Amino acid sequence: MDKPDIREIIKNFTSIEQALDYFEIGYDTQFINQYRTQLIKRFNGNLIVAKPDDWFSARRALKNAYCKIQRSRLSKDTRQACHGCTTCQRR
Repeated sequence: MDKPDIREIIKNFTSIEQALDYFEIGYDTQFINQYRTQLIKRFNGNLIVAKPDDWFSARRALKNAYCKIQRSRLSKDTRQACHGCTTCQRR
């Protein structure tokens, strides 16, 4: 019995929330509603570049997309810490 390929699993997601839940990444619903399109585009771009072969590399692609958008919202003039995502390693 073969396990399904991670790319096939990702292809079957119908929403970004499904991907976040599957990869066990905590998220803010308001953030997702506001930045859904950007997050999906960045995640898909990361998948193209990284070509994930397992759960961990695909999770990293989604986590990096989420954190990149969160960090882009921070003020460039202050030393503000990332506080939006619950799984951020850059705090």
